[in-house]
Amino acid sequence: MGDLVTFSVIKADVGGWVGHSSTHERLLDAARNRLAEAQADGTLVDFHVTRCGDDIFLIMTHRRGDNDERVHHIAWEAFEAATEEAKALKLYGAGQDLLADAFSGNIRGMGPGVAEMTFEERRSETIIVFMADKTSAGAWNLPLFKMFADPFNTAGLVISPALHDGFRFEVLDVRENKLITLSTPEEMYDLLMFIGAPSRFTVRAVYNKRGEIGAVSSTQRLALIAGRYVGKDDPVCIVRAQSQFPAVGEVLEPFALPFTVEGWMRGSHHGPLMPVALHEANPSRFDGPPRVCALGFQLADGRLVGPRDLFDDPAFDEARRQANVIAEYLRRHGPFEPHRLPMEEMEYTTMPQVMERLADRWEVVEEEQTTQPVVSEEAVDD
Repeated sequence: MGDLVTFSVIKADVGGWVGHSSTHERLLDAARNRLAEAQADGTLVDFHVTRCGDDIFLIMTHRRGDNDERVHHIAWEAFEAATEEAKALKLYGAGQDLLADAFSGNIRGMGPGVAEMTFEERRSETIIVFMADKTSAGAWNLPLFKMFADPFNTAGLVISPALHDGFRFEVLDVRENKLITLSTPEEMYDLLMFIGAPSRFTVRAVYNKRGEIGAVSSTQRLALIAGRYVGKDDPVCIVRAQSQFPAVGEVLEPFALPFTVEGWMRGSHHGPLMPVALHEANPSRFDGPPRVCALGFQLADGRLVGPRDLFDDPAFDEARRQANVIAEYLRRHGPFEPHRLPMEEMEYTTMPQVMERLADRWEVVEEEQTTQPVVSEEAVDD
């Protein structure tokens, strides 16, 4: 067993090239230069800077624990440096995820997405970083459930003594800012009741029954922070694999289904989450469809061995084909649901202004039924 290590991934959109489709290399270089300084002065053990679509992801290892002010400040400075490059290149949305004028001690709540975990490094420590673009924090609910609670996905839940006891899920109510922990398999149905509504409830972390962390996700909702639409959340998720956790193949398997997520164009549509290699993470059709990349690392005394581009595999070609079919079907709906998000999720678009502008033109129709009929339990059962 090794020493405690903190694995931090902090991401932000600070300028798209072109539009919202990709990230210019000069932005990545600016971020790398700042993190290289932090590694040289001993703050970071190692780092890797990458991107998915128009989002920059800072993957960092260190010994300072979660929510460390110094590490978060370095990330903020890296994004500021990238923003300056974006402004110089006149890229679209330069600095859009930096919702504050200056760093104030912790990057959480300031716009960038954060996922961090601290653990004792195993003899062989396998970690997968999932990065998504054009979607929201709740996009990880379904795959995390399948990885850690669905025996049809993860054979180890049935046949591996190390996984057979199940896992505990931390679920965050992003609107009420409340947390609950539910245990599987015994509370599986209760868990599904909540995480099946990913726009409100998100899986924040997963632990095994011995308290070892297996996964953590970013749960920041940009619209809830800013009070307006400023871009979708484009979340990140860190998953430990092998041994007492699902195998790499079990962790990747949920993405063989291009399941539906919210996001896509202007963050206001449903679309399929397409698993792609990094070089294909350039969402262009209707600014999409939403993309997910997976980078695999081994840790060696805190140093990153990798990455391996895990979706750069023809085995996911069928998922990509299905995603295009689903995308074509949904696009034909145009501004109608279910392609467009339901009304309650349009709160941070132009919908409130339209409703206010037309408020005095609505007329009460007296003869219309305004209350819901009483339905008996027998009718519901039928």
